[in-house]
Amino acid sequence: MAGVYIHVPFCKQACHYCDFHFSTQMKKKGAMVDALVREMELRKNELGDEVVETIYFGGGTPSVLELHELERLIQAVYDHYKVMDNPEITLEANPDDLVSSRAQSRDIFKDFRKIGVNRLSIGIQSFFEEDLKLMNRAHNAQESEHCIEEAVKHFDNITIDLIYGIPGMDHDRWKANIQKALDFGLPHISSYALTVEPKTALEKLIQKGTVPQVDDDQAQEQFHILVELLEEQGFVNYEISNFGKPGYFSQNNTAYWQGKTYLGIGPSAHSYDGLSRAWNIRNNSIYIKQIQQGVLPSEKETLTVTDRYNEYVMTGLRTIWGVSKDKIAKEFGQDYANYLEHQSEKFIDRQLLFWEDAILRTTQQGKFLADGIAADLFFLE
Repeated sequence: MAGVYIHVPFCKQACHYCDFHFSTQMKKKGAMVDALVREMELRKNELGDEVVETIYFGGGTPSVLELHELERLIQAVYDHYKVMDNPEITLEANPDDLVSSRAQSRDIFKDFRKIGVNRLSIGIQSFFEEDLKLMNRAHNAQESEHCIEEAVKHFDNITIDLIYGIPGMDHDRWKANIQKALDFGLPHISSYALTVEPKTALEKLIQKGTVPQVDDDQAQEQFHILVELLEEQGFVNYEISNFGKPGYFSQNNTAYWQGKTYLGIGPSAHSYDGLSRAWNIRNNSIYIKQIQQGVLPSEKETLTVTDRYNEYVMTGLRTIWGVSKDKIAKEFGQDYANYLEHQSEKFIDRQLLFWEDAILRTTQQGKFLADGIAADLFFLE
């Protein structure tokens, strides 16, 4: 099974924390859609006999596309790849796009359903005005709630994004954010710590003293609050940043964390086939021009055994499925399994990791630190 990820590199405005690839200039939107379709055609043989089970529109902000553009991209996946019956089709959307006068005039949620979208990922980030202004989000607090009120009338499978560790957001406001999400009865929540990425507006604002420094201890405490409150309500923290009710885990996310094949379409998109990784150029104009010339604007690297071991440790440790010592011995060699066992001892002593049936997992305390722990378990050549 495989997934197709389609990167839509356009946003109405730049969020202060974001370092994803996007443009706020929409004039090349039509040419970009043409190029995305053309890239799928150029790469129609890459998945071979693998069946596509997920189609994911990310960005950027895919909801800035017109309905006919989204429909054309979905049809292109069906035209060039083998697609299972009723695949999971996720559309990332911003609240302002879902409740604008343009959206309401065309009954946008019904339109999404008609073209095959069956899962919405809504970028709420916070239900509070002060947080949204600090992050320079394009929507306001009222739109945060209104879009979900409308979405649940038409979609059962909805996830929202929430950000914790925001400067000035105390634990009470964070708990209120979580409670608002729970009150809507949503089956899935993705939540991330606010991070200060290089060369972002947030970094510059912090350097100027306009915005306070991000407090890592505050973020860690709010992560544990998040886990406690959501697990009390029946959510499973199946990956560090993802919480789902049983039956509502993101199939796209799960495939990624379990190392399945995925094809990335669009500028900056990544692809993975189990043995190699490829990535497209992060430049809209060059991407469009090269695709028009029939050239794939991408680079590729073949992963060594050590690369694949390290990636498995990194992804596995972030999930409830953990890292299998038997799988490592079988796929990478006994030396790697022995190395993992030895390197993990200090984290087991600190009660950050534990073994269960030859599966290495993080403890509740170790979850938030999983990436750093995984890096220490990497095999260095």
